[in-house]
Amino acid sequence: MNAPDTANLDLLRSIARRAMLERGLLPEFSVAAQQQTEAISAAATPAGHEIRDLRALLWASIDNDDSRDLDQLSVAQPQSGGAVKVLIAIADVDAIVHAGSPIDDHARSNTTSVYTVPQIFPMLPEKLSTNLTSLGEGQDRLAVVVEMTVNADGNLSASEVYRALVRNQAKLTYSAVGAWLEGRSAAPDRLRDVAGLDQQLRIQDQVAQLLRGVRRGHGALTLETIEALPVFHGEALSDLRPDTTNRAHELIEEFMIAANAVTAQYLTSREAPSLRRVLRTPQKWSRIVALARQLGESLPREPSAPALNAFLTKRREADPARFADLSLSVIKLLGRGEYVLDLPGQRIEGHFGLAVNDYTHSTAPNRRFPDLLTQRLLKATLSGLALQYSAKELSSLAAHCTAQEDNAAKVERQVRKSAAALLLAPRIGERFDAIVTGAADAGTWVRISSPTAEGKLVKGFDGLDVGDPCQVRLVHTDVARGFIDFERWH
Repeated sequence: MNAPDTANLDLLRSIARRAMLERGLLPEFSVAAQQQTEAISAAATPAGHEIRDLRALLWASIDNDDSRDLDQLSVAQPQSGGAVKVLIAIADVDAIVHAGSPIDDHARSNTTSVYTVPQIFPMLPEKLSTNLTSLGEGQDRLAVVVEMTVNADGNLSASEVYRALVRNQAKLTYSAVGAWLEGRSAAPDRLRDVAGLDQQLRIQDQVAQLLRGVRRGHGALTLETIEALPVFHGEALSDLRPDTTNRAHELIEEFMIAANAVTAQYLTSREAPSLRRVLRTPQKWSRIVALARQLGESLPREPSAPALNAFLTKRREADPARFADLSLSVIKLLGRGEYVLDLPGQRIEGHFGLAVNDYTHSTAPNRRFPDLLTQRLLKATLSGLALQYSAKELSSLAAHCTAQEDNAAKVERQVRKSAAALLLAPRIGERFDAIVTGAADAGTWVRISSPTAEGKLVKGFDGLDVGDPCQVRLVHTDVARGFIDFERWH
């Protein structure tokens, strides 16, 4: 494959910026926010006796290979009876980004970082998110710590939330740690360099799998989707390859889910409001039942997460090649998650997909505004200070964050399609192995694997259904609109 030159990357940046504006997202920081950023010269320092000094613990971060906006660290401490105390340190972004400041205004408007193929549009200036408010290796940083004791059966027996000073002892990556945990490669260099860190991560992995088992028992859904990650040669985009999960992803996922649940429960126990992350009981359950029936399986008439997960687990074992497409269909029918204000004395729905009743977003304050809001609610509750937001304002922000998250996802998807069209533009006439990902009155869609891309089948689609393999020929691309057209090749 010929790698597009930097001029084509500039084209993608232009497409991304236009998509941001069309979706009501700000691609640049205001002059006031830039001036405020220039005036910030150092990370926040401790003030007050309530901040614990936990810098000596064996904290480490695990994130994507190229991530520098590090939001959380973790460490585990074995206890008696097979229990393990897990500590999650979350970057104290609020210590620098104050409510109502120009930087906060930008974050409040966009509500999330937007990750497009040619560039990231960060929620916070990179001077902060990748440095002064990031839990970078070897740096002393303020954090909000969520501490929880996990029993030998995977259930939580105690939890606590407090502020602390921490230091990241090792910046690790999902790819390297996952391969090591799964026995596919030797320990990464950084893991070998820090004494005791290998055993520390083994313990964390064991605890995470216990937590995962408990959630699966409650009906947490086993879903698998294919996300395309850009591959660059220097400044040139050369490929879109599927992102795959591993044990390191699962470790962090389980710890974040548990920390988010503890945070929600802590705020409720202190009769404080919280911004819950909710995935409601699916209204399109009958269509999920019909989908299962097409595959020779049955589901109950009333929504049941355990029954749905049992169906998904069975299909994953029976037909792993098509499971990602089945997962995508189920995800669409489940509907989208949303942010909802929870006030003292209220009971709202939990998260159907994760099988948890109390759930908020709190672990990524450098990247998501709801997490920064939750951090402010936590810190006010911990210190006994008045809340910075009224119930009416929090309710409005919940709806705004939901809408902007949806807009950001549409921007990312749109630019990813344009990037795929750009990579495929020189390959008109080539043939590809494909799998049908959608078949309806609106059209038939197929996915190819090199690069990972989806396009419309404009000819020869009769008789094809979701999951069917076929061979296609590329006939047209439109980079600006992200269109890729194929015809079936017999």
